[in-house]
Amino acid sequence: MPAESRIRIRVRMSARPIDEPHRSSSQLELLFDLIFVVAVAAATDELAHGIAGGHGWAALGGFLQVFFAIWWAWMNFTWFASSYDTDDVAYRLLTMVQMTGVLVLAAGVPAAAGSDYRAVTAGYVLMRIGLVAQWLRAGVEDAAGRRTALRYAAGISLLQACWVVRLVLAETGVVPPALLPALFAVLVVLELAVPRWAERAGPTNWHPHHIAERYGLFTIILLGEGVLAASRGVRGALESAEISGSLITIAVAGLVLLFALWWLYFLEPAGEGLDDRRDRSYLWGYGHYGIFTALAALGAALEVAVEDTGHGIAASPLAISYAVAVSVAVFLVMLGLVHSPIVAEPVIRPVAILACVTVVLLLPLAAPRFGVAVVVVGIAAGCALLTAFAVIPRPQEKNV
Repeated sequence: MPAESRIRIRVRMSARPIDEPHRSSSQLELLFDLIFVVAVAAATDELAHGIAGGHGWAALGGFLQVFFAIWWAWMNFTWFASSYDTDDVAYRLLTMVQMTGVLVLAAGVPAAAGSDYRAVTAGYVLMRIGLVAQWLRAGVEDAAGRRTALRYAAGISLLQACWVVRLVLAETGVVPPALLPALFAVLVVLELAVPRWAERAGPTNWHPHHIAERYGLFTIILLGEGVLAASRGVRGALESAEISGSLITIAVAGLVLLFALWWLYFLEPAGEGLDDRRDRSYLWGYGHYGIFTALAALGAALEVAVEDTGHGIAASPLAISYAVAVSVAVFLVMLGLVHSPIVAEPVIRPVAILACVTVVLLLPLAAPRFGVAVVVVGIAAGCALLTAFAVIPRPQEKNV
């Protein structure tokens, strides 16, 4: 048996080099991402039901909360793995405990849409058990990073206890429902503060190109969820009507739109930028919540747009069109914002993004007269033009 294929029973956990050549995602990380497909699909499906039912704004609040839980769980594992992936038996088993928690969380997404967060919280407790154990192991075995690792373990444990207390207070009625969103926001801020506080004791050895690849892979997963959501819409439309021109138009335009967004995202050299400006990684990493949320919401919006061609739904053409347009606009704006701190010269010019976003947000006004299909085609065309504009070499580049 080749040495590289043998399972490593026990390896001392230590920080991996930040300049390790050819660092890429492991098979375990890919499996971890696959588990998140289930959670993202559940959240996207609930948002699509809310948009189709004509109460998209109400559904959006629950979606943003659930998606934060999904995104933050993925973030915690991803950055830890970039620093301390030993890939031995203990590491694999604790990672699988976290995967099990994700599945429990995914199972609780439908209930969370009705403000029942018991299953989601239980899934998070399970995930945090695995993650805290990993950090404690790093603290014991890596003397150089001990203070940082123990800070992470303490901060994560304390915040998880706060989430459980929030659930108990909500279930017992001690905290009025109107105050729960504010309490959620406070805990989110504290969650985001844990890494900054922990790494004051010393930065972790995350690998810039590995992190960029991990984020890129999750972006592809979310784009794939958009394709899956659109296919569910096609299936729903076909169950109640024959294939129509509008259905084909939206399906094709939606695919072109997803292709364009994929192209735009991978135009920026994120790995090199993170390598040069490690101190700005928080802005880049946290800003991706907006990118990931926008892509997930876009999948739900496209599902509703396709479904609307087969039978009448409660949502108006204007609401459906704006669900697509706002998702695309948020993606484009956040794409520019997250890359601006780490790249010397953005590939996609800010003025071009602003122009495209303006057009995208104005197009839905034509929906009551021309229909959703025309709006989706216009949005896809705008993003395709933005992509072409970014790809065409600038005059100074032609002379190089």
